[in-house]
Amino acid sequence: MGKILLLKKLEQEMAEDKKLPLKTNLVFGEGNPDCEVLFIGEAPGAVEDEQVRPFVGRSGQLLRKSIRDLGWKEEDVYITNIVKRRPPENRDPSLKEITAYKPYLTRQIEIISPKIIVPLGRFSMNYFLPDAKITRDQGKLFKTGNWFVTSMFHPAAALRAPAMMKSFKKSFKNLLKMLKKIKKVV
Repeated sequence: MGKILLLKKLEQEMAEDKKLPLKTNLVFGEGNPDCEVLFIGEAPGAVEDEQVRPFVGRSGQLLRKSIRDLGWKEEDVYITNIVKRRPPENRDPSLKEITAYKPYLTRQIEIISPKIIVPLGRFSMNYFLPDAKITRDQGKLFKTGNWFVTSMFHPAAALRAPAMMKSFKKSFKNLLKMLKKIKKVV
């Protein structure tokens, strides 16, 4: 069974899982299942819930522009979130919600099998690197289990703070170097 079919099957399984917390639209993810780079945010916001697509609001526009600025197309990467439904009032996802969605995200990652995972924001980063601090460790390359991980500030945080925007852009530019480094190791 191909990756697209496996992802569709997983999405259907999630849609039918009545035990999952949050009852807004399921925003599963989108992009190329054969990608080298997988971006993972925290949870869908209001615009994402409305359009049933990840990262389409203001922070999504920054993320997608940054992807294009590297010379990639949006279709060259895959974009998703650790929690697939919008928490009320756009609040941060709770530990209970993150834990409930974890098996599905793990399977999604295993199906896609990217060269590098890019968590966006501290909740997403701590999913992979529990002891990491976003201000200290964003932009650094880590190996955790079978995955290479480099976290970045969430685009929403970058939009709010010029210093974070500078770090966000620098980390994005370093992605190409990190990919080359990983390809030599793998």
